[in-house]
Amino acid sequence: MDKFVTYTSVVIPMDRANVDTDMILPKQFLKSIKRTGFGPNLFDGLRYEDVGIPDADSSHRPIRKDFVLNLPRYKNGKILLVRENFGSGSSREHAPWAIKGFGIDTIIAPSFADIFFNNSFKNGILLITLSDIDVDTIFKEIEAEVGYQLTIDLENQKIIKNSGKTITFKVDQFKKTCLLEGLDDISLTLQHKQEIQDFEKTYKKKNPWLFK
Repeated sequence: MDKFVTYTSVVIPMDRANVDTDMILPKQFLKSIKRTGFGPNLFDGLRYEDVGIPDADSSHRPIRKDFVLNLPRYKNGKILLVRENFGSGSSREHAPWAIKGFGIDTIIAPSFADIFFNNSFKNGILLITLSDIDVDTIFKEIEAEVGYQLTIDLENQKIIKNSGKTITFKVDQFKKTCLLEGLDDISLTLQHKQEIQDFEKTYKKKNPWLFK
């Protein structure tokens, strides 16, 4: 997992509440567990006019030109702004895989579904919870300014606007450290590699009959 660094990006405004994981990545794509390659199918049912097929090339599919992810104005945006209860529904980890695969590193919303919240952090996505008022203000600012950008400073837990105004946000210290250091569950375990190896050696000596 890559380390999370301070960056500035265009913000993608998706003015919807209760976006569930089936909307984020439809059920037909759950057949694969390879973790990568889902980016083109993020919000598949909203982005395209036809039905997506797993592992198929999406580059020539007919798109819905009015859907926000298809608008040139928001191309290459790494920040997604949404309404409350984002990521509800089933616990599929494929949803954050698709979000990360598309290139989104930060999602801002008034609230998130619990399982999706944890899955996202484990896959290197920063979720920022802001008040309804702050979220609504950012939506209005995006509408008023083409190319609207925000700077995400995780180290100092700040969102910095083009105007220089800042919004502070809270984040669990353990999750913050994992993002900044680029540590997923496997990386965290490997930090104790020597202790694990030492335990295995001692265990084999004490219980040799188990290893014949």
